[in-house]
Formats: sequence, structure tokens, C-alpha cells
Amino acid sequence: MQNQKRVVIDAVSPQINCGEFFIKRVVNELVNVGAHVLVDGHDVIAASVLFKHEKERKWSEIRMHHVMNDEWEASFSVRKQGFYAYKVQGWVDHPLNWQHGIERKIDDNQHVKSELLEGVTYLKPLLTKVTKEEKDYLIYCIDCFNDEAKYNDAIQEARSQSLHDIFVKYPEKYDANESRELQIYVDRKKALFSTWYEFFPRSSSEKEGEHGTFKDCERLLPRIAQMGFDTLYFPPIHPIGEVNRKGRNNTTDAKEGDVGSAWGIGSKHGGHKDIHPQLGTVEDFKALVKKAKDHNIEVAMDYALQAAPDHPWVKEHPDWFKWRPDGTVQYAENPPKKYQDILPIYWEGNNYKNLWKECLDILLYWIDCGVNIFRVDNPHTKPYYFWNWVIAEVKKKHPDVIFLAEAFTKPKVMQQLAKQGYTQSYTYFTWRNSKHELMEYVSELTQTDQREYMRPNFWPNTPDINPYHLQGANESKYIQRYVLAATLSSNIGIYGPVFEQQLDEAIPGREEYYMSEKFEVKHYNWNVQNKLTAIIAKVNAIRHQHEALQQTNNIKFCHIENDNLMAYYKWNDDKTDELLIIVSLEQYYAQQGTVQLPLADLGVHAGHQITVNDLVTGSSYNWYNEWNFVELHPTLPFHIFKINK
Repeated sequence: MQNQKRVVIDAVSPQINCGEFFIKRVVNELVNVGAHVLVDGHDVIAASVLFKHEKERKWSEIRMHHVMNDEWEASFSVRKQGFYAYKVQGWVDHPLNWQHGIERKIDDNQHVKSELLEGVTYLKPLLTKVTKEEKDYLIYCIDCFNDEAKYNDAIQEARSQSLHDIFVKYPEKYDANESRELQIYVDRKKALFSTWYEFFPRSSSEKEGEHGTFKDCERLLPRIAQMGFDTLYFPPIHPIGEVNRKGRNNTTDAKEGDVGSAWGIGSKHGGHKDIHPQLGTVEDFKALVKKAKDHNIEVAMDYALQAAPDHPWVKEHPDWFKWRPDGTVQYAENPPKKYQDILPIYWEGNNYKNLWKECLDILLYWIDCGVNIFRVDNPHTKPYYFWNWVIAEVKKKHPDVIFLAEAFTKPKVMQQLAKQGYTQSYTYFTWRNSKHELMEYVSELTQTDQREYMRPNFWPNTPDINPYHLQGANESKYIQRYVLAATLSSNIGIYGPVFEQQLDEAIPGREEYYMSEKFEVKHYNWNVQNKLTAIIAKVNAIRHQHEALQQTNNIKFCHIENDNLMAYYKWNDDKTDELLIIVSLEQYYAQQGTVQLPLADLGVHAGHQITVNDLVTGSSYNWYNEWNFVELHPTLPFHIFKINK
């Protein structure tokens, strides 16, 4: 038999897969909740959002407001890391229903003595809940409602805002109904806002021909900090296999002295819990991590679950690999790419529990060494439910840990990894180049339910990807790509110093670097200062100064009369920081256009003065119209305007 609850709660948002997965936020971020709340008939109803942290016993409550068509909304802020629960509650609000009804009758000049006496029954239960001042007021109202001689005062108070406010403050929730509980996972702010710099530590030596060390990496920390990066990501730092080692330029015949691919993990020197002996010791690594923190930089490690043929696991745990009838293991492949130096792990073996435990222990080991950020290599080639388990296990004791999924693969696969718990995700930005492509992709990330669980991280390049539009590109193109990444997404990264030094020679016809650093030690002039490094430093400084760029989802594309110009408005949650970004997508010629300001979103009308300050050049312009002329040149192909109203 059904209960007597009359209020229906439907379409609660946000929720992912009907609540199967949690949505994501960072500390102090807003959660905007919506729901359809309705009742039979015409009674007045009310609704609230209830929420609490996993370590709290009491629910907090915030009233929802009716928008239109039985749609209700409310927002609350999450203050602590960890899990929150939230749900929507709805009820027939009989006191407000009474007040609404008596007000209509009074307006119709009806005598409402009986209705006033009914109102007393709603006021008396409140006497034990209200403040002293409110209690005195309610006693006065009760006296008026009961005394025919005070009828005029009674009808005035019956419809008063003061009484309405008390009914709202102390609701009587008759036959309240509730939605199912939903979950939020709250990370630290860096999950939402981070600026990554990747380089190979073995290429950090000042001397050509020498293998770099962690001590050499320490020397580079001031340069990385000066450019405004807060996350330093290293490709794998473990011993590299010697069996089937790759040679320079990805050849299969390694010569003496060839260092191999850092992702071919494991040798006689150890495996995933060990360090390549030429880089230094564990103590050296810990010292680097500590030194980086002195520069407000966190070190991110590569977490690559695969093994070289001479990894200790191959002998110690042969059941973690799938052996063919001839006694060999099929090496890893991603056609047309072949990885003869890597053996894939067999995730369907009977001993999978010990395999999972060892994979967790690897993470815990490096966390104990001071690492709280992991870039995970090819997560889409491992079971989704493994990631759900291992990330959850880590987060139980180490909530600060961040996982970035390196999965340039099918959209639903990338989305599933994010749902299973990944903090951040690589994206297709690397290949989105035209105005239409960029607007369509960013809109997908920010205007669909992906905004609730998939935090994009935009990379213009990686060691694996040398995109065609950067091959042979001029300085202007590199500036464009960095500015687009840095202003469209709050999480960004580059592979350097290749990017800022425009070292983009490619294998003909392929999006791969010629003589890739993945297979050899490179020697760089780490002292290079150029226009690109200056722009990167300036843009990163702006990102750290402006909350509008420290989030991704608050974005609106503005109409501009030129397909080579792209304009978008970004703001923080309370709109105390509002920016207008305009980027030219043309690398050789000046571009002109007329941009339409989003006046309604800015809360102003045409003719109202808006001052825009260019945060790069320091120039200011006063705009009075909805449409405004802009011109950009390849020498500085962007504006980041601070909007002042």
C-alpha cells in the first residue's frame, strides 16, 4: 500500500547514471541542484536541499526556490574534502497554503474569522521553536486572530511578510517526501586548477652527452617556477629494461649506449618501486620533491602498469602475464605502433587480487615519498573496475592525491574513466584547431553532464603527439595554442622545453617527433628566454590572479564577425571576476572583427560604460555599445580583458 505522501520529486540534478557515480567538486565550489517538485491539486508546496559531509551526523538545509513549470533550484557550497551526500525534500506547506488562501479571500472582501482561527492552529506549534522576539510577535498575532474586536489588525498580520518569513524559517513538513541520496566527491582546489610542465629528467644535464640526474632537475626548478607552473610531471623514473630495448627514433635494434624508452619499465635494477640508477637515489628524489615544494611546485609521477621483459615481475609473478604456447608473451601493440620492449599485464589471471594489491602498494610507496599527483599511462587498457577500486582505496587515507587519465581514445571510454574516479582527463584539445571545432568541443565539456564529473586538462603537445598544426608553425601559432589552452581550461600542461623552444621536427606524414626524446637523452639550452617563455609566464601569472580562469565551466562564447577570431566570456561563481578573452586563430595576418558583449550576463544595458583592461599590455578601453571593434596581429594574437562595469 502506498503512503500518504503527495509531493512528487523527479529529475533531480546533477546526478550521473541515476546516481551510480558521484559528481565532483573542489573545496568551496558551488553545487547547483535542480529538481521537478509537484503536487496534485493547487496546494502550496516547498522544497529544500539537504546535504552533509560524510563525517557529519546532522543534515544542513537550504530552501529551494521555484523557477517555473514546477522546476526548483538551490545552491550550496562544499567546505571540506571527502564525500558529501545530498537529497531533495519536498512537502505540502500547510501554513503557507493557509496564508495564500486567506490573502486571496481578504482581497475578495470576504469575512475570514473562521480562517483566522484556523491560522491559530499553525501558530501555536511554533511558539517553542522561535526566538523571544518572534514569540512575542506570534502571541500578538494569536491574540488578534482570536479577538473579533481586533479583526482589522488580524487580517493585516495574516497576510504580512513578517508572518510569511516565520513560516519559511520554521517549516512544518507535513508528509514530507525525499529523493534518493546522491553523492559528491570533493577534492582540493588543485584538482580543478593546475598548470603542468613535463620534461624528461634524463635530459636535464648541463653537459651534452651526459645523463641527467635529480640534482640537475633541482637546478631547473627556478626556471619552471618563473614561468608560472605549479606541477612538474616526469615520465617514468624507474629502471629501464634491457631486453628488446628500443633504439633511437624507435628502432628495434638498440646500439650500445642507447637508453631505451622510459615506459619500458623494469630490469635487473628493479621495477616500479625503484629508481633508474643514473637519475639518483630515492633520497635524491625525496630531496627534489621537497625542493620543488619550496618553489610552490608539486612533482607528478607517471604510473604506467606494464613491464619490460626483464622486469622482476616476469620471473616472480609469471601468472601476471599471458603466455603463448611457444613460451613467449605477446608484446604490447596499438596499431600501427608496436612496443616490443613492453609486456602487457594479464588482468584476467586467477591471481588478480595479489596483482591489484601490488598495484596499490606502488602508489602508496610513492605517496610515502611525497608524491600526491599521478599521471596514469594508458588507463583505458586496464579494467575500469580496477581503477574504481584502487583510486577509492588511495583516497580513503590520502584525499589530496590527484589522478590524471592519459587516454586519447574513444569519447565514452574517456568519460567512463572519469566516472570511475579519475580526477582529471586528457582531452581532444590537441587536435581541435578551428573556431567551430573548439567551440563545439568546449561546449560539450561545459554544457552537458560531463561538466559534473570530467575535469579536462588541455595539452597543446605531448611527447607522443606532435600535432600537424604545430609542425613548422611560427611563434604566433604557438602563442595561440597556449593562450587557448590556458583560458579555455583551468587545467593545462605542456611538454617542454620542446614547446617553448618550438622544436617541432616531425616524422613525415605522422604526428610524432622525429628523433623522439622518448628513446634518447636530449641536450637542451635550458637558459633560453624568448617571447614565448615571456608570454607563458605572463599568462600563467594572470591565471593565478583571476578566479575566472581557475575554473572551466563558467564560459559563454560571444559572437564575433570573423571566423578567424574567437571570443568568450568567463567568470567566477559570484561574478566578482569577469573576463573577456579574444584570440586570433590566424598565424600570419592581422584580423579584425566586431565582438558582441553579453550585456544580459553582465547585468548592464547598451549605453552603459564598460571599461576593459588588457591584462597583458595594460591598455584600457571604454566601451559604450553592445558591438565593439577589435583588431589582433600575429605579434600578439590575443586579448585577455578584465571587465569593469
